[in-house]
Amino acid sequence: MTVWLLAAGVLMVGGLIPAMVLAYRDTAARRLVGLELVSVTGTLVMLLLCEAFNQSSYLIVPLVLALLSFAGTLVFTRLLGSPHE
Repeated sequence: MTVWLLAAGVLMVGGLIPAMVLAYRDTAARRLVGLELVSVTGTLVMLLLCEAFNQSSYLIVPLVLALLSFAGTLVFTRLLGSPHE
């Protein structure tokens, strides 16, 4: 087991699981924060796994996830806006 795999495992248990719980519960604004935290943590875990397996070709997945999560956040923020618009 390498340091990169250990760091990815710790980040998944210590960061991804609490972020998923936050995204599942509470108000709509806090769920949005939880969704953002899940996407950032997931991207970091994937980057750590790319480094652990020494495969630079796997880097496309976390890079695309980073771009799409930003666009998804903008869409969800727009949907959380006031219904009077």
